[in-house]
Amino acid sequence: MPSAVIAQGGNPVIAFVSDTQSPMLIEHVIRKLNHNEKATEMIFKDVVTVRPSCLFILGDVVSLGYKDAKWKKIDTYLKQCTDGGIPVYAVTGNHDLMGNADKGRRNFQARFAAHCFTGYTEVVDSVAVILLNSNFTKMSPGEIAKQDNWYANTLKEMNSDPAIKLVIVGCHHSPFTNSKAAKPSVAVQQKFVQEFIQSKKCVLFLSGHSHNFEQFNQQGKYFFVIGGGGGPHQPLYSGKKEVTHDLSGGYKPAFHYLEVRRSHDSLVLVSRQLNADFSGFKDGLGFTVGR
Repeated sequence: MPSAVIAQGGNPVIAFVSDTQSPMLIEHVIRKLNHNEKATEMIFKDVVTVRPSCLFILGDVVSLGYKDAKWKKIDTYLKQCTDGGIPVYAVTGNHDLMGNADKGRRNFQARFAAHCFTGYTEVVDSVAVILLNSNFTKMSPGEIAKQDNWYANTLKEMNSDPAIKLVIVGCHHSPFTNSKAAKPSVAVQQKFVQEFIQSKKCVLFLSGHSHNFEQFNQQGKYFFVIGGGGGPHQPLYSGKKEVTHDLSGGYKPAFHYLEVRRSHDSLVLVSRQLNADFSGFKDGLGFTVGR
């Protein structure tokens, strides 16, 4: 059953960020960097200032999860959140398990005690957040089957639970993206998207992996890519070369995170973007999604 998150101070805002990893050595060569680690530091500082009910990180928390040194800065940021009364939850991304998946998994679990490798959920202000593992190549067939069954059963329970008004589903790999570096995940489309679309309370699907802000609508449901946590920017296919039509084609902040607040049977979303000159944050585009 989902666990209830009690907002300290009554702040009903939920914060989401993805891809907070520092650039890898090869990315210094193949990507255009832009003070990426400073951007990550500033995102966490802004989150602490806003003081949401909780923070969800949608994978690639660090660049190499098995290396203890890669966690040093992130550990500092996580402590700042928890010291400020902000619980932090996360799902694994490919970088968190890269190189040595077993050690990466242990390091990840040590930071995020509530995490479950085959899916888990938290509830904030009648909004259920379902967090799923999309690292299928790092899962056994039994783990994949366990998560599939848990996801289907959880959605069924939530659809009949009057205490749950809206459902957000999140994972690392994006089912839809125009990134030239991170292809759309067909496996996520097959395993997570159809259940999401069919569920009457599911209104928002969040992911990362593509280091961009993207917005899609599929069969009346909204999918947002929020991979602006500090990872190196990835070029996008645009215009006639788009893989899927991006509803936010004109909004491409380099670094950003998402604030979500419930308003009756809708969610009010605000993209918090870092100013290009690193002078601070401002509210970017706002959206409302609902049943």
